[in-house]
Amino acid sequence: MLKIGAHMKISKGFSKVPEVTINIGGNTFQIFTHSPRVWRITKLKENDVKGFKENMNKLNINFEDVLVHSSYLINLASPKEDVWEKSIKTMIEEIKATNDLGIIHYNFHPGSHLNEGEEFGINRILKALDLIFKEVEATNVIVLLENVAKKGSNIGYSMEQLGKIINTSYWKERLGITYDTCHGFDSNYDIREKDDVKRLINDIERNMGLEKLKMIHLNDSKYEVGAGKDRHEFIAKGYIGRKGFETFLSFNEFNKLPLLLETPGDDPEHSQDIKTIKEIFEGLKK
Repeated sequence: MLKIGAHMKISKGFSKVPEVTINIGGNTFQIFTHSPRVWRITKLKENDVKGFKENMNKLNINFEDVLVHSSYLINLASPKEDVWEKSIKTMIEEIKATNDLGIIHYNFHPGSHLNEGEEFGINRILKALDLIFKEVEATNVIVLLENVAKKGSNIGYSMEQLGKIINTSYWKERLGITYDTCHGFDSNYDIREKDDVKRLINDIERNMGLEKLKMIHLNDSKYEVGAGKDRHEFIAKGYIGRKGFETFLSFNEFNKLPLLLETPGDDPEHSQDIKTIKEIFEGLKK
């Protein structure tokens, strides 16, 4: 069965998310653990956590298929000491919250070295991850690095960069990746033709192993391949297009994983995108 869902709001409480997910046609989802635009961490409410777990079980949503996304402010590659330290502290608290919710996977963008160079940035990320895992070692959470758009000083736009971080880390067994179709498209990973998808699969296998690929962010792109703009579009409405998703989802390496939408709009738009993906997938079986 296709595992499909979207990024969901937590403003009405975590306990409401599973039901709303089912209502829009999903069977998995992505959430934040608090507002992603502030450093301040909101403490989880015990009753809300309890209700969340009860509703997950009641509605048969698998905890392993759900993803927590880090807040936007986190930058483990930052040369600014205050930002770097706040990022580490915030990530520790978010991972603990992920664990308290019973969720297994936590996703973050590797960060930006702010013109200090790739080697500097990767070393900062590795040092930060070491400090973070020492604080959350007792949790069951797997931390996923998300590929990002090739723009500015971003780290993680290539499988080689992500592989370098994972393979160098002492905590390699606790690390994996999320593949974002829009970010990949931005970084010259075209998925509109089968040969290009095969090259992507080989790149993942060569640099970290396909077993490290745990989640998919399924987003169309407002711009053509290689643009480096990071502007998500509705499924089949952008430059990847319906054909691109037909090609991408024809590969078991991707269609067996949780597919999480970060497309524009809210629940009604996500419901339509989920419907479109299901139609595409069903069409591949004919």
